[in-house]
Amino acid sequence: MRLAFIVLLTVLAHLGLVGSRVTLSLFALSQGATPFTIGVLMSLYAVLPMLFAVSAGRLMDRIGVFRPLLAAGAALTVGILIPCVWPAMPALFPAALIAGAGFMVAHVALNHVVGAMGTPEERAVNFSWFSVSFAIGGFFGPLLAGFTIDGLGHRVAFLLLAFFPAAGAALLAWKRPPLPSGHGKRERQAGHKVTDLLREPQLRAAFGFSGVLAMGWDLYTFIVPVYGSHIGLSASTIGAIMGAFALATFTVRMLMPALSRRLREWTVVAAALLIAGFAYTLFPFVVQVPLLMALSFLLGIGLGSAQPMIMALLYAVSPPGRQGEVVGVRSTVLGMSTTITPLAYGAAGSAFGVAPVLWVMAVLLLSAGWMAGRRR
Repeated sequence: MRLAFIVLLTVLAHLGLVGSRVTLSLFALSQGATPFTIGVLMSLYAVLPMLFAVSAGRLMDRIGVFRPLLAAGAALTVGILIPCVWPAMPALFPAALIAGAGFMVAHVALNHVVGAMGTPEERAVNFSWFSVSFAIGGFFGPLLAGFTIDGLGHRVAFLLLAFFPAAGAALLAWKRPPLPSGHGKRERQAGHKVTDLLREPQLRAAFGFSGVLAMGWDLYTFIVPVYGSHIGLSASTIGAIMGAFALATFTVRMLMPALSRRLREWTVVAAALLIAGFAYTLFPFVVQVPLLMALSFLLGIGLGSAQPMIMALLYAVSPPGRQGEVVGVRSTVLGMSTTITPLAYGAAGSAFGVAPVLWVMAVLLLSAGWMAGRRR
């Protein structure tokens, strides 16, 4: 029941975040924003997570999870509400910063809670169920935002989306479930630095493969609209192709609890990387919509299956009392990918075209898959 409660909190927070990103982008476009401005706004969601995720993780190791998680829900709610109260372009920049920071703290805290549940043998299964919540939020957030904007306008959409993290924070304050506590203000031992974590081979490997998977995911959300427009597809068709990806991530994560009982973590990570690399290899050769949807589904299967296994691996090799810090380092890696990947691949795509960008990503994923396979 505690895992189900954590899954519910994650769905509420993620639905609010993803829906707010869509609503914020569409509101900015309605105000005449350029694509570059939209890119800046999307990057702002990841800037504070990239800079402060490790500090947030250390704080949770010291004081526990409850108070940071409650504050994260409040910050996410405030960030989403700002454009509702102040519907103007200048409001979108602090809104993106605050909402992104709030979700970062919630993400680190919730991962920490799931990692502390059950026995080591149950950890991969727990993270598999936990990952389903992101698939649910990722699917329904944009859907709810789009229908609300079309029917009632942007301000109502922001108000409705703010309700979900606010409800999560209220539930947390009311239920007060047992959550990991901190270890207090003990003196930091010499060497308790991020570089110390990066010297640990198993942690370094998990961080590296997590970063490659994040790059694959971030490239997909950036490149598919570009590629679809390049070959003359309509916006609704591009949305349907990306919907196949979301459906695949939901499907594979529903299956992951059963698969994680039968397969070892590195086996799943290796297969995920190889599947995603194969899909990216074929993308530039395909222009038919059914085949593009099939490739998107295949890519979603690959990228969607690895995350719970990566988290199980990270938690298993985390030093005692530093689990929150380890999750924070991973969040920093994800934030760097979300900030840098669209800018880097956007510049490369403008210079060399879409196909070389996709093939470079394919080579990176396939190489990482081969290395992960050797770690089995």
